[in-house]
Amino acid sequence: MKTIERAGGIIKNGGLVAFPTETVYGLGGDATNAGASQRIYQAKGRPSDNPLIVHIADIESLEAIAAEVPREARLLAERFWPGPLTLILRKNDKIPYETTGGMDTVAVRMPADPVARALIQASTGYIAAPSANTSGRPSPTEASHVKEDLWGRIDLILDGGEACIGLESTIVDLTEDVPMILRPGYITLETLQEVLGRVRLDPGLIAADSEEKPKAPGMKYRHYAPRADLKVVEGESRAVVAEINRRTALLTADGARVGILATDETKALYGKGTVISIGARTDEKAIARHLYGSLREFDALGMDVIFSEGFSDAGIGQAIMNRLLKAAGHQILEV
Repeated sequence: MKTIERAGGIIKNGGLVAFPTETVYGLGGDATNAGASQRIYQAKGRPSDNPLIVHIADIESLEAIAAEVPREARLLAERFWPGPLTLILRKNDKIPYETTGGMDTVAVRMPADPVARALIQASTGYIAAPSANTSGRPSPTEASHVKEDLWGRIDLILDGGEACIGLESTIVDLTEDVPMILRPGYITLETLQEVLGRVRLDPGLIAADSEEKPKAPGMKYRHYAPRADLKVVEGESRAVVAEINRRTALLTADGARVGILATDETKALYGKGTVISIGARTDEKAIARHLYGSLREFDALGMDVIFSEGFSDAGIGQAIMNRLLKAAGHQILEV
């Protein structure tokens, strides 16, 4: 508890603390302090029009920062909070524009991780926290990833072990006439529809990046990217394996270091390159949990090019593909 109290004091005084959540590690500062939010952007090298998510520990805090809390928000909070769901609502004056990327809306979530909740309660009750990585890099699912990216730029890292989900929260915009998913995640479209009925997907989720101002983290800029040139290969499984093998053979013959992001079902089918299995296709939760760590492992191995198999665009697979396509800059090879 002394470490949590120390971390809470750092945030109260305008400092920055990296902390675990069930999704990925967050880089936290006082969400009500404009200067703290500006320091988050500086530490990450993050564009200042990319909104930060405000993390809270109780429903009363939601009432305190939203201009209004619609019925849909209460239904979703009752079902999924604490957990990996972020709601976008109209803000009031408690949260400064520096935290919301200049938007009149605020993104809010209540994390389930006990360390995260304790930190929120020990600080100001409102922690602005994007992922605790250099902007654009794969999100951190372990404290070592945070240290690799941000050591020396922030005040403290709380180590809570490996994140159990490994992908950022689902983001739902409740300021539209019909609730809209701006970022897919562990809580799927189908699950949200069970609660609210009609829910739609933002049409730009799988498309190339929009030039419009982002309403939520991850919408406009390239994210989650390894240092190597990543390409996603889509098609029937045997054709995908054959195409990756063909391209890998050509590149390795020219001296390139090639990584292959495979699955348990296909890892033995690749003849050249460095192969990492992300998990079994029957276990999408494991694939989600291992995605960012695998991309960082390729970086550590010094790969020049990475080929990844494509994944289903239903359920959690939709979130996996969203992150992969962002990481690849929407470079897709269809076979």
